[in-house]
Formats: sequence, structure tokens, C-alpha cells
Amino acid sequence: MPHPYNGMAARDLHGAEWQKSRHSNSQGTCVEFARLPGGDIAVRNSRFPDGPALVYTPAEVEAMLLGVKDGEFDHLVQE
Repeated sequence: MPHPYNGMAARDLHGAEWQKSRHSNSQGTCVEFARLPGGDIAVRNSRFPDGPALVYTPAEVEAMLLGVKDGEFDHLVQE
């Protein structure tokens, strides 16, 4: 696998085991995550599985998850 970088094609992350939330809808509109061999975490849009992947450190993902749990992003999906 080439060195993972932001924006690389998700299909080039060979061996990545993508996981999506059990809360995802049946139309496949969800975000998927994969832990990479070096410990980083890749994110892709399930509607475009061969599209670009964003690659984050575990600390970056942890900060995002803590913000989600605290409700910091709720305003993005509330009408």
C-alpha cells in the first residue's frame, strides 16, 4: 500500500476494512472509517467508495468523537 495521504483514492488503501455506523440508513448514505496499518484512520463517503479518503491521526479522530458526544456538532443536522 502506498503511504496514505489526504485525498488519495480510497480504493488504493489495500487491506482497509471499512466500517460504518449501525445507524446508517439503507440508501448507503454514510461515512465509513478504517484503521490503517500505521495506526492512522481513514474516512470515506460510502456513496463514492472509490473516491477520495481523508486520513487522520487517532488523536484527531478522538477529538472529533468527543465533540460529537458532547453535542458540539448537533447544529449541523438540526433543522
